[in-house]
Amino acid sequence: MVKVGDKAPIFEAITDSGEKISLADFIGKHNIVLYFYPKDNTPGCTREACAFRDNWNLLKDYNVVVIGVSSDDINSHKKFKEKYQLPFILVSDPDKRIRELYNAKGFILPARITFVIDKRGIIRHIYNSQFNPENHVKEALKTLQKIREEEVRN
Repeated sequence: MVKVGDKAPIFEAITDSGEKISLADFIGKHNIVLYFYPKDNTPGCTREACAFRDNWNLLKDYNVVVIGVSSDDINSHKKFKEKYQLPFILVSDPDKRIRELYNAKGFILPARITFVIDKRGIIRHIYNSQFNPENHVKEALKTLQKIREEEVRN
């Protein structure tokens, strides 16, 4: 069970563009917002993705990489990303290995849960809310602001 203060579990995945990435590629370089969502093109997931998109200019100010994860296939991700002009990475987790690593499985539906990971690879915030999809980006931004304030102090 991962919790705030833990090192983020490293995973590899295939992106919406067919590229293989590893979470390790970003550690040391960027803050990371890793968000798990149930399914492309469903009402809540679309609102969540569009909230991240609509706050993209604010997110970019925090030197952040945003990665959305669901079990949808690459083709579904590609269409979803194009349809809503999403400026961030979507990765496919068909066998739910990444969900398992982060204990983001959910009960009946796959969990809607967001992890904010700092540049050192430490989980700084976990927000789990199935029914308030637009709030995930707000929670991420609050945590990114705290990380920035700490960096300025140190």
